[in-house]
Amino acid sequence: MRLRCAVLDDFQGVATESADWSVIEVIEDQVEVVALREHLDGEDALATALADYDIVVTLRERVPFPGSLIARLPRLRLLVASGMRSSVIDYAAAEAHGVTVCGTASASTPPVELTWALLLGLARGIVEESEALRSGGPWQSTVGADLHGRRLGLLGLGKIGARVAQVGLAFGMRVAAWSQNLTKERAEEVGVELAASKEDLLATSDFVSVHLALGDRTRGLVGAAELALMKPDAYLVNTSRAAIVDQDALLAALHEGRIAGAGVDVFDVEPLPADHPMRTAPRLLATPHLGYVSRANYATYYGQAVEDIQAYLAGSPVRRLP
Repeated sequence: MRLRCAVLDDFQGVATESADWSVIEVIEDQVEVVALREHLDGEDALATALADYDIVVTLRERVPFPGSLIARLPRLRLLVASGMRSSVIDYAAAEAHGVTVCGTASASTPPVELTWALLLGLARGIVEESEALRSGGPWQSTVGADLHGRRLGLLGLGKIGARVAQVGLAFGMRVAAWSQNLTKERAEEVGVELAASKEDLLATSDFVSVHLALGDRTRGLVGAAELALMKPDAYLVNTSRAAIVDQDALLAALHEGRIAGAGVDVFDVEPLPADHPMRTAPRLLATPHLGYVSRANYATYYGQAVEDIQAYLAGSPVRRLP
């Protein structure tokens, strides 16, 4: 029986070009690979579209696989997630229904680089100045914010946060960090200051960047009260998880001009609906969740997805989750 494999959210149409899928398409148990370029929104749409697939490759944590959906996919036998951690897959339900879940590696450098693209774009008014130049608008309409000597506050100092810190130090910034479990020893190891508290970090930083995992303790960590602590000329960047920063509170702060601006790559709903208020918010530099989107990372995601499928078909699954 020929197996069918669905590759979800292939927005750019590059999934099948990013790896050699032929190795699983020509083996004895032939696998038909179908890349789906349109996002499937909602459990009913997913259950209908994926009913005839034995294997599903999902991109990051955009598509939830709760037990109720897994139960509606009787042919599903292998679910491959990009990355080695997913908060949107019901692992117990997958096991109960005989579904193997595997992951892939995921590089930390692409989100670090995008963080700095957003921060620099905000600081120097890149989008506004570029659009003005191309449209015959005013010559120089903004005054850039300096990085050298300014304070960069990091919420989180893990693998990504530490790399962001190193770039900040290279720019000559004063870098501080805070998280609930961060120790002075870890901060000193990275070469940054341990902030006295979350409130102190927000109140004293010129740029704040979020690099925390989403969990019960971090959901809504930055809300209206926290945003009110920030300087009126400070910027907030979030390339981590949308739910860490209260979206409504951030929109209010931007509309009221209580902070200088924000750079955001993650949203409560993805893809964003056409009429979503984040699309038109002032003082906002936004990108459509590009943090992980790079040629090298896609080669890893899809290359290892192929390896996961090969190993599963050989009876020896690799990189099993959780």
